Amino acid sequence: MNCVLEWTDQFSIRPALLCLGMALAFVHAGALRAAIPMGPLSLADGRRIATERNWDLLAAAAGVDAAIAQKIVAREFPNPTLAASSTMINVDRHPSATDEGNRLWERNYDTVFAINQLFEIGGKWRSRQASAEAGFEQARARFLDARRTLDLGIAKAYIAAVLAARNASVLTNSAASLREEAQLAEVRFKAGEISESDRSQIEIMAARFEQDAHAAETAAAQTRIALEVLLGEPHPKGQIVLTDQLEKLSSIPTLSDESASPAGRPDILAAEAALRKAEADLRLQKANRVPDPTLLAQYEHQPPDTPNTVGLGVSLPLPLWNHNRGNILASEAAREQARLALEKIQTQAAADLAGARISYEDARKRWKNYRDAIQPNSEKVRNTVAYAYQKGGASLVDLLIAERGDNEVRLAAAQAAADTANAIAGLEAATSDARHLSTKK
Repeated sequence: MNCVLEWTDQFSIRPALLCLGMALAFVHAGALRAAIPMGPLSLADGRRIATERNWDLLAAAAGVDAAIAQKIVAREFPNPTLAASSTMINVDRHPSATDEGNRLWERNYDTVFAINQLFEIGGKWRSRQASAEAGFEQARARFLDARRTLDLGIAKAYIAAVLAARNASVLTNSAASLREEAQLAEVRFKAGEISESDRSQIEIMAARFEQDAHAAETAAAQTRIALEVLLGEPHPKGQIVLTDQLEKLSSIPTLSDESASPAGRPDILAAEAALRKAEADLRLQKANRVPDPTLLAQYEHQPPDTPNTVGLGVSLPLPLWNHNRGNILASEAAREQARLALEKIQTQAAADLAGARISYEDARKRWKNYRDAIQPNSEKVRNTVAYAYQKGGASLVDLLIAERGDNEVRLAAAQAAADTANAIAGLEAATSDARHLSTKK
């Protein structure tokens, strides 16, 4: 699905609402809750699936539905009131007949049909529409912010699952390497070249790495389960297959200009819309001090003297005791709260962006250092010590230290790559623009 959602003014709202309705219908299709195919899944695929199935996003979409309904309500004109009454009906057996006859319509009953229509004045209808429009923009921005947050959550869960799988792989490889060393140590022990203590230490270290690898595999399954929950899988089992590797996820992106600001972030737009809504609500409460007239038109039938007459009238409340002061003060307080909330969110967004840039630069440097220098050198040292041990030129202690050190370096390198990938996702979230999110597939 590729639907561009645009809201410009009240005259273009119909096509925009139709487009949003199509988008929400597409999102609500996730409520069918079919199981997610357990085939290969990339990060991009995960974000797309979560957009269609995630429960929190579906709830945010329902909030947009409610805001659209409020827009419809705000545009509706008050319904007229129809009243019908019949009085002067005799109950003491006095005749009700007239010279015209004794049929129901000819009797001297006083029958009145009246219609009343309320008219809002003082800009109330306009303020109510402005409030509903701002509420719709707020709900839409919250929906897009929920999507922004979900994209970040999916990225972090996906990266955590990939990192856990990498850790399990590193520990499994370390255990396999030490198991090979243990087999060689068995041969050397039988030849009398090493002691039984040396052979036992290698076997113990290999068994320990194997246990750590099993624990890492369990942790990897748990992270996949957490990812499946975010994807909206009704029966998460941790069986999803991930295709993106840490090297791809931590690739250096094209970063935005340093002068870029998060002004277009949906959470800021939602706070701005909330402030506009509070201002419109305040105008409405002030306008409520002006009484709204109700016009009356009636037809009266009372034979024989006044068989058919009409009447016109107007009524309105007198603002003698209640000037709506309490509601006005409450609306002023709500507006001030909305203003402060906007300032807080703007500050937090700027802090998010600054922190994301710092985190990205630090993580990128660490990952580059591990990838280009530390990990290759650690592997070289391990291979050298292992070869020397096999030839009798290195002690068991040297071998175990090299194995342990190389294992730790590989785990740290994987963590640095994951930190970089998370920093990239955080930077994307900090600079997400509502217009970009609204046109995403």
